[in-house]
Amino acid sequence: MLAYRRSSVLDARGLGLETAGGTALAGPADNPRFFTGFLTDAAPAACGLQAVARVARSRYPELTGVAAYRDPVVTCNGDRLRFESFSRCGGVYARLDVLSGGLDGEVHDRGTTNVDINEPLRRMLARVGGRDPLHLAVGPDDLTATTLDGSVVEKKVELPQRWLRGFAEVQVITAGFEPRAELAAPEAARLLRSLSASRVHWAVPAGKSLRLTGSPVPGAVCLAGPNRLEALAPLLRFARAVRVYGPVVGRGAKPCASAWEVELPGMRLVLALSPETRRGFSGEGAVLDALAGDEVESDADLVGALLEFEPRIEVDLLAERAGLGHHRVRAALTQLGTAGRVGYDLAEATYFHRELPYDAAAVDLMNPRLRNAKSLVAQGAVRLDGDTATVVVGDRTHRVHPGGCTCEWWRDHGGSRGKCKHVLAVDIVRNRGEQ
Repeated sequence: MLAYRRSSVLDARGLGLETAGGTALAGPADNPRFFTGFLTDAAPAACGLQAVARVARSRYPELTGVAAYRDPVVTCNGDRLRFESFSRCGGVYARLDVLSGGLDGEVHDRGTTNVDINEPLRRMLARVGGRDPLHLAVGPDDLTATTLDGSVVEKKVELPQRWLRGFAEVQVITAGFEPRAELAAPEAARLLRSLSASRVHWAVPAGKSLRLTGSPVPGAVCLAGPNRLEALAPLLRFARAVRVYGPVVGRGAKPCASAWEVELPGMRLVLALSPETRRGFSGEGAVLDALAGDEVESDADLVGALLEFEPRIEVDLLAERAGLGHHRVRAALTQLGTAGRVGYDLAEATYFHRELPYDAAAVDLMNPRLRNAKSLVAQGAVRLDGDTATVVVGDRTHRVHPGGCTCEWWRDHGGSRGKCKHVLAVDIVRNRGEQ
C-alpha cells in the first residue's frame, strides 16, 4: 500500500507537497524527493495547482457511484514540474507545467509520484497573493510540520484504472491535434461567459476571437459541455494568451475532443475535453491500432529502457538509438503511454516521459477489444478475401470491408471510438501476412 507520511501544508516556511510511492531515475521509491525551491510567480502557480485539484474532484455531469477525487500526479523532468489529473468522470484532463522560468531551486531527482493537495491546502493556496513567496518542496524531507503537532496522516494511493487508460488515450488523441486559434485573455473571458452548458458548440476562428456555431465546418473546434472549462476562469487574470487545439474536421463531423491551453508567467495549464460529457477518455479506443502489432511489446521494452524522464522525447533520436523505424517507435510510445509512461505536450508538439505505478502487462486487461481481437485470431475466426474479410463469432458472421464492419459496434459508433474487435482482428492477421 502506498501512503503519505504527513499531510501537505502551506505555512510561513513555504509549501510542502507530500508524496507517495513513485519512480525516480534510481528506481521505485516509497516517498521520492524531486524539487525544493521557490515558484517565482506565486499567485498564478497557486491558482494553477488549485485548477488541477479542482478538476480531480469534479465530474460532468454529476453522477452517482463515482469514487472520491484522486490526488494529482507530479512529474519532475529536470527543467520543469508537471501536475496532472482527470475529472472523476474521466472526461476532462488537466495538466499544469511549471517551466524552468517559473522555478528557482534545486532538483534532487527526476521521476513521477502522487502529491496530496488536500482541502486545508487548497484554502491556503487561495490566499496566496501576487507578491507572496511560494516555496515548494516535492518530497517528505522538506515538509513543514508546525501545524501537524507531530501527527502522521496516511492515505491510500490507488490511481483508478480509468485514469491510466485516460492517460494513454489523451496522449494519442492530442498528438493528432493542430493549433486552431489564439486568443487574448479578455477575448477568452468573453467567450467563456457566452457559452451555454447545455449544448455542443463548434468554435470557428474569426479574427482575434472565436465565433460559435451549432454545426461543424472546416477549421472548427468542438466544445462539448462548455461548463467543463470552468477551471480556466480564475487563471485568465494572469493569462498572456489562450490557445485552442483540435483535430481536422469537416462538415458533418461528429463531436470530437479539443484542448484549451492558458499561457501563464513561467508556466502553462492545459485542459483537454472528451467529445461528450458522458464519454470519458478511457473508452475512446484511439490506442488500439498501435497496440495490435506483434512487435509492439518488445519494441516498447527497448524504447522504454532508453527513456530517462526527458522533458521532450525526440522521436528521430529515439528511432536512431533504438534502431527502429519511426512508425514502430510511435507505436512503442503508445504502448508505453498505456502503461502511464508517456504523455504528449501540445505546446511543444512532443512526447515526454513519466512513470505511474502500473504493470505494463495489464495492457490487454485494460483494452478488452484488443484482447478479444487477439482471441479471435487465435481461434482462426478470420478469413481474408482480398480487400474484405469474414470474421465468424459463434453462430454469427461479420463482414469487414475498407469502410468498416457490419457489427453492431460499428453501426452505433462508425469508428469514432476506435475500431471494433473484428476490424482489429483482421488488421492483426493482415499485419502477420496470414491468409
